[in-house]
Amino acid sequence: MRHLARLADYCSITNMHTKNLAIVWAPNLLRSKQIESACFSGTAAFMEVRIQSVVVEFILNHVDVLFSSKLSSVIRDGAGAYL
Repeated sequence: MRHLARLADYCSITNMHTKNLAIVWAPNLLRSKQIESACFSGTAAFMEVRIQSVVVEFILNHVDVLFSSKLSSVIRDGAGAYL
């Protein structure tokens, strides 16, 4: 995720903003067996991928906070319930 966030830093050159990166990478990062099954229609699959891309975009926009060593230590010490 940090790598993708760093790629977004070069969006002025690559035109790959966090939103574009999320659209491309979300189906691979958050793969859903339900989407791959035959029971999902095209519209339902599109909506599922859209939700996945929103989640990945959020993660990319907050990668420094979500993957910080400080947050990891708070969660590991059991104080994560108070965040």
